[in-house]
Amino acid sequence: MSTSSVKDLESQNPPIEAVLPSADDAFPQADLPKQMHKKSRFDIGPDTWHNHFIAAYGEFVGTFMFLLFAYIICNVANHALELKSSANTPTTSHPSQVIMIAIGFGFSLMFSVWCFAGVSGGALNPAVSLSLALSRAITPTRCGVMWVSQIVAGMAAGGAAQALTPGPVLFTNALGLTCSRTRGLFLEMFGTTGLCLTVLMTAVEKRETNFLAALPIGVALFIDHMALTAYTGTGVNPARSFGAAVAAHYFPGYHWIYWIGPLLGAFLAWSVWQILQWLDYQKWVEAEKAD
Repeated sequence: MSTSSVKDLESQNPPIEAVLPSADDAFPQADLPKQMHKKSRFDIGPDTWHNHFIAAYGEFVGTFMFLLFAYIICNVANHALELKSSANTPTTSHPSQVIMIAIGFGFSLMFSVWCFAGVSGGALNPAVSLSLALSRAITPTRCGVMWVSQIVAGMAAGGAAQALTPGPVLFTNALGLTCSRTRGLFLEMFGTTGLCLTVLMTAVEKRETNFLAALPIGVALFIDHMALTAYTGTGVNPARSFGAAVAAHYFPGYHWIYWIGPLLGAFLAWSVWQILQWLDYQKWVEAEKAD
């Protein structure tokens, strides 16, 4: 058979590889079930108005639930011990008071994160949102949307707690036990670092236990309150501090530490996490397990 005849046959009967669709064409990504897509818990889609609204709504409701119950529990603890100053803030510390407040904030955050992790990621804290944006788990635009929603929710929760409970507002942040502003700033920074680093390591990192992330996040806030409540009142969340200050109409001259400290803590937590990413620690951990 001549060469030209072979070419004519090949043109009329192309190879089977040219006829069959590729794997991508036969199974387009868009047609895969949603559970097949590997997404971060903070990934609710591109930056569209619809998705921004979902994130804002989830963060508002989650932050409101978290802070409303935490504020009320804090009020109960402080009223029960009658620890009030002229500014209506705790001035001393009692073990039972600290434990009750720590449990209130820790468990309130835990159940709120668990409820809204699948809606907006459950950051519920501007400092946590900043650490997520730095780690590229969310976009800067999404971070801004979450900030507004969280701060508004903090004010709403503070107003609701004030209206629902009799007596003065006793859930504001204030320095105590002769703690200075500088010490308070760094206590807030390191307390927020622990919280944000917990979020990055348990929720952003790809792990089989990601679905349990709310548990260590709540424990991290519990530990923060056990350590910081007597000294700073434990802000570690600008939305928490601002919402309470608005409800009590109480803005001390050092209120700024409850903003600068947590934001510095978010940067520090991201720095620690980023160094681990540069070291590619997961690769070496997996290699050790394989051996």
